[in-house]
Amino acid sequence: MPVFGYKSHIVIDRGFGFIRESAVTSAAHADGRMLSKLVTTQNTSSEVWADSAYRSQKNEKWLSSKGLVSRIHRRKPAGHAMPQPMARANAAKSSVRAAVEHVFAHQKNRFGLFIRTIGIARAEAKMLLANIAYTFDRLIFHERAKAAG
Repeated sequence: MPVFGYKSHIVIDRGFGFIRESAVTSAAHADGRMLSKLVTTQNTSSEVWADSAYRSQKNEKWLSSKGLVSRIHRRKPAGHAMPQPMARANAAKSSVRAAVEHVFAHQKNRFGLFIRTIGIARAEAKMLLANIAYTFDRLIFHERAKAAG
């Protein structure tokens, strides 16, 4: 089934909300393949939080080989209700992951970001500029908070 459009993948700093890494792919590209390209061991945290699209045996093995702890959502078992402990664990993970979703909401609502281009290079340029603008917005927020005391 063909899929049209682009996806933005980002890594943010939990403490400040700065975008540390980003990538743009076509909408047909599998999310899980981007994990090893985005996550680095240079981040201050050893935990990796992501939605269930990034969970795979290959990614789990890669994370453990790098000394990183997976906090990736678990998928609902096919044909069964999600077990209560798994649902609670996913809900707890969602409270941390919400910070990433706030970035996308901010870019869409405040910046009016809407990608309608032909060619991934143009989409990458627009998303990169939106990511830079968002990071500057966060920097100004933190600087004002620091100045206010």
